[in-house]
Amino acid sequence: MGSTIDHDPAGAATGGAETFPALERGLLAAPDPARLEPAARATHRPRVLLLYGSLRERSYSRFLTEEAARLLELMGAEARIFDPRGLPVAQSVPPEHPKVRELRELSLWSEAQVWCSPEMHGAITGVMKNQIDWIPLEIGAMRPTQGRVLAVMQVSGGSQSFNAVNTLRLLGRWMRMFTIPNQSSVAKAYEQFDEAGRMLPSSYYDRLVDVMEELVRFTWLLRDRAEYLVDRYSERRQALASVATDRL
Repeated sequence: MGSTIDHDPAGAATGGAETFPALERGLLAAPDPARLEPAARATHRPRVLLLYGSLRERSYSRFLTEEAARLLELMGAEARIFDPRGLPVAQSVPPEHPKVRELRELSLWSEAQVWCSPEMHGAITGVMKNQIDWIPLEIGAMRPTQGRVLAVMQVSGGSQSFNAVNTLRLLGRWMRMFTIPNQSSVAKAYEQFDEAGRMLPSSYYDRLVDVMEELVRFTWLLRDRAEYLVDRYSERRQALASVATDRL
């Protein structure tokens, strides 16, 4: 934890601490720009987990995800794609199920993630949501998604839409992830891939490259700083209360 705030210029005229009766002043960390410069930098390749939201044999969300993984590897990242086939419906089996354990371990391994869903009925698919539902906010002291960088993508069968990526952004925020500004939305996806599933040259392909470039940059920028950036007053307060309870 950084240094605490001892001076309160806003409350000086009214008695200082009395201005914030609900605040644990000793747990309020002063912003410390020095902590934004890591003492040591990770040297391994950025670790990116990619999820897609369709089980179809000719799945355009999978094709787009595989294209993204190729670009990430070209840019020096380590990309792993989770295969959602065989993943049970959330909460229908214990978390020790092999597919659930695989997904959760990959999420913990990752420093960044890519989520790609088809748009179905104006939203993401059940396959996509099921994967996210299996990744909890916390497992004991571990947080499988907090502080990870996220890129969101979607494919559509018709004209361009942003319903799925908007939903994925909402979920990413809920999962405490840093979602990058850029995104990919591929309209009439059946026209954008060849028979082998490779993406054809287009403005959609150019945007995919943009998104992967941005994801890698943000991952380099944030991965060694994430622990400090997600440090929270409320969690420090909760931890202190737990220690006090344990001593009773």
